Amino acid sequence: MSESLPLKARINHAVLELIEGDITKQDTDAIVNAANSSLLGGGGVDGAIHRAAGPELLEETRALGGCQTGDAKISRGYHLKARHVIHTVGPIYGGSDSARLLASAYRRSLEVAQENNIHTIAFPSLSTGAYGYPVDQAAPIALETVCRFLQGDHNIQLVRFVLFNSAILQQFSKALAHQIQQQPGIVLPA
Repeated sequence: MSESLPLKARINHAVLELIEGDITKQDTDAIVNAANSSLLGGGGVDGAIHRAAGPELLEETRALGGCQTGDAKISRGYHLKARHVIHTVGPIYGGSDSARLLASAYRRSLEVAQENNIHTIAFPSLSTGAYGYPVDQAAPIALETVCRFLQGDHNIQLVRFVLFNSAILQQFSKALAHQIQQQPGIVLPA
């Protein structure tokens, strides 16, 4: 079944990719950190990025003054292959505003990338770890938000979702297949 699900699409002049892997090893202009509001490191993706980037990342994020849920801030990447880290805070699942805040975290990350002339960006699955957002609900929000952004005016060439395991990858593939059906202008590469 997973063989028939799309793992790549073209939207406007950008490519959207879904892969299973380690976000800290991505050679993109920026990677997105599923941060907490303090921006001072934590568990999961946040902890892995801080460990891979080195102590300089924590020094810089201390000066950023935290980040509100649904917003995003940028730092350098230090020891990562990525030149930048875009830190965004997704919602804890269960609030009445969870879906709007999750979409905002993806959109604001892309806006920050655009503002900083970033052409390639890698996302994890936001809020689906410690924050408890079910992947089957989060993936459609993520893909719809990113696809709509890419249909607008931007300089982004690649958005890669780097997903922790095959089960998450499959949920994102299903959500991408749905977006291809729902939104004109999304095509599968030949």
